[in-house]
Amino acid sequence: MDLTALAGWLARFGLTVIGVLGLSASVAAMSVLPGCGARQAIDAPALAVRPSAPLLADEVLVKKGQRRLYLMRDGKPFRTYRISLGFAPEGHKEREGDGRTPEGRYLLDWRNANSRFTKAINISYPNAQDRARAAARGDRPGGAIMIHGEPRRRVDPALADLVRYEDWTEGCVAVSNLAIEEIWRYTLDGTPIEIRP
Repeated sequence: MDLTALAGWLARFGLTVIGVLGLSASVAAMSVLPGCGARQAIDAPALAVRPSAPLLADEVLVKKGQRRLYLMRDGKPFRTYRISLGFAPEGHKEREGDGRTPEGRYLLDWRNANSRFTKAINISYPNAQDRARAAARGDRPGGAIMIHGEPRRRVDPALADLVRYEDWTEGCVAVSNLAIEEIWRYTLDGTPIEIRP
């Protein structure tokens, strides 16, 4: 069926090509909220044009108070994930061992497919300001802050049994295994990340 015939067929039902493609885009952008029965995206209708390259985030946004991570493209979220934070999540990370998740602007700068957790993407904390603030207090700023999946059962059975909704990390942003697979696929090294209170 050519595009003219398709448009005529859709018009008989009060639809437009733009409307159908918009519906496909909204279905594809459904949130994945791990732990509450992750919602599966419905296959887009055969009318939708599939992109030749995967959609990539141009920014990652973390809202600590909401316990959410958003993959952003052109200022709009296209994926949303539930997160767990450091065991003392309030405020910006000040020193090694404080259990806080940092706040501010950083980069996703490298990744580890073989970490203790199901995949891990490093956040470029500490930056020069973080190091200077910690040094002024006589502290070490800490590091190895990552977005990662769940603990690997064979490596760390005690952590694997923690309740998913608790803030249990040492300052990292933890997501479900389903979520880290998507975040891994939809981001590149060098992607900016903003972590807000």
